[in-house]
Amino acid sequence: MPLGRLMQGKPHADTPGVTIATPRAYELFGALCFAGRRGRVFARLAELSGAVPGDRVLDVGCGTGYLTRHMAARIGPKGAVTGVDPSPPVLDYARGRNRRPGSAPCDYREGVAEALDLPDASFDTVVTSLMLHHLPEELRPMALREMYRVLRPGGRLLVAEFRPPKSRIGRHLVHSGAGDAMAHHRVDLLDALVTDAGFELTGRGDLRPWLSYVQAQRTR
Repeated sequence: MPLGRLMQGKPHADTPGVTIATPRAYELFGALCFAGRRGRVFARLAELSGAVPGDRVLDVGCGTGYLTRHMAARIGPKGAVTGVDPSPPVLDYARGRNRRPGSAPCDYREGVAEALDLPDASFDTVVTSLMLHHLPEELRPMALREMYRVLRPGGRLLVAEFRPPKSRIGRHLVHSGAGDAMAHHRVDLLDALVTDAGFELTGRGDLRPWLSYVQAQRTR
């Protein structure tokens, strides 16, 4: 059984998407996958989000809060970050992590990406990392439309997703370790998903070793 399957929890009552049940195992898995680069990669994601000091930031599918905490450090104590995830164990883990000096407060809430229990136009920046591939394909457009709804006009979106290896051997190794959803994830569909939700693309790129990202804006 793939390691990724072993980390999965029971389906959340409000979504058929995958949840993570074992936060410490997930953190170890993440550290190993990024081969010592995880901190640098996620600090770069926070930079690429375009968030500025004082922003209201939402992290959708925040998991253990790894990117959430990087966003909090970027926007400083006058900002605020909300992390949403359907898994109570990972939220408990995230709440137990120490706040960096000079960081914004982090508020972690249980919820699902495709039906965010948050007000319209209530955030300046929305980020999501390594979450969309956990959702069934038919729910991914719904999740992005929800991100559009809660983002203010002029606000920024950053979506970061796993980029599978191109080689057959590489995909086989990913499938063995993390499962089919990651080994065959169609990261090339991100642009269309984002624009179909109403966003205007402002940038895209790759971060070694495994991520692709899309930057976008809600223009109205």
